[in-house]
Amino acid sequence: MSTLYIRLPSKAAADHASHWLTLACPYALADAETIIGDGSAPLADLAEAVAKAQRVVLLLAASDVTLLQAQLPPLSAARLKAALPNLLEDQLMSDPSELVFVPGPLADGMRTVAVMHRGWLDVLAQTLQGFGARNVVAVPAQFSLPFEPGHLCAAAVSHDGDVDLVLRLSEHGGIGLPIFPEDAHSEALEVVQTLCAVVPTAAITLYVAQAKVNDFQHVADSLLDQRIAVYAENWPRVIAATAHTRFNLFSALGGASGPSIDWRPWRWPLALLALVLLVNIIGLNLDWWRQKREATNLRALMTQTFKSAYPREPVVLDPVLQMRQKIAAAQRDSGQPAVDDFIVLAANFGAAWEVAGGGKPAASVLAGIDYRERSLFLRVKADAVLPIEALKTALFQHQLAILAAGNNVWQIRSVK
Repeated sequence: MSTLYIRLPSKAAADHASHWLTLACPYALADAETIIGDGSAPLADLAEAVAKAQRVVLLLAASDVTLLQAQLPPLSAARLKAALPNLLEDQLMSDPSELVFVPGPLADGMRTVAVMHRGWLDVLAQTLQGFGARNVVAVPAQFSLPFEPGHLCAAAVSHDGDVDLVLRLSEHGGIGLPIFPEDAHSEALEVVQTLCAVVPTAAITLYVAQAKVNDFQHVADSLLDQRIAVYAENWPRVIAATAHTRFNLFSALGGASGPSIDWRPWRWPLALLALVLLVNIIGLNLDWWRQKREATNLRALMTQTFKSAYPREPVVLDPVLQMRQKIAAAQRDSGQPAVDDFIVLAANFGAAWEVAGGGKPAASVLAGIDYRERSLFLRVKADAVLPIEALKTALFQHQLAILAAGNNVWQIRSVK
């Protein structure tokens, strides 16, 4: 998965510039752990790379993100998010309503909370969304530096002369300072002096751009400060350090810049799928209309046939059922029994019982037989078992069916 890493300028540097989108931003494009390309370019020039990357990791200027340590009550994620502005209000200099709060993992009973100005974060989110970014993560730059106990790591990141000084003070803490040198020649001096003032005793590892390593090391040596070791900044180290952080400041914006599906590769398959569905829907509707027309014509034909046979019938609701009733009535009038008459049902049941009963008399199994609703109802004795499967097969030969009709009661009816 291709990931684009971008170091953003601080809000102070953006306010200091005439057009903040033109400020140079160091970036690197990586596939897994392999660096595909890197460099420094204005954010506006990275729009195409942002749109193509499967994931974008923004390294927010450390001076824009404050990391607070607090002992917080055990609350659910939703309740903790709602309570953070009130719980941390005493440690803030700004109105909590203007800030976003993102809690980190719990460690030693304390929790690190990242705090940032909401307005600036909204501007960054909207800018990246405008570029077509699909999956954006915003990480405090403090966590792009490794943590070494008893040793302090720092980085000086330049954006067209303005410098973001990043310091990793502890495993869960760090700070950032924006520095605005008077000119390019004084950049190294001002950064080193600021670093020495903030960290007066501990050993310091300072990461700067490759082209500035000699200048910074020369300034550190000229100040006779042997605590500072200057190294060239490298993206593999930054990527490795960033991979361990669980902070994403954009998560405080309600997922507006969270992962989204890139539908562009699926445009033609989806269009083809929509076309296939449309063809099938049209085909199904045409077939339904055809079958409905056939059913209407068939019903009209059956109604016409019934009326021609029984012209005095005033109402025809179900011509098939009414025709069967007329035929059954005619058979009874002529002395022919109907298939659902008691005598016919009883005779057919008796014939089926001779096959399925296994030689037992029906009286040993049945407590009684009732005739109603043109069906036989068999009441089975409590201690007897009716051979249902064998009886079903035997009754089927006489066009009869047997169905459960209650507790130890079975119904036999005609299937004609």
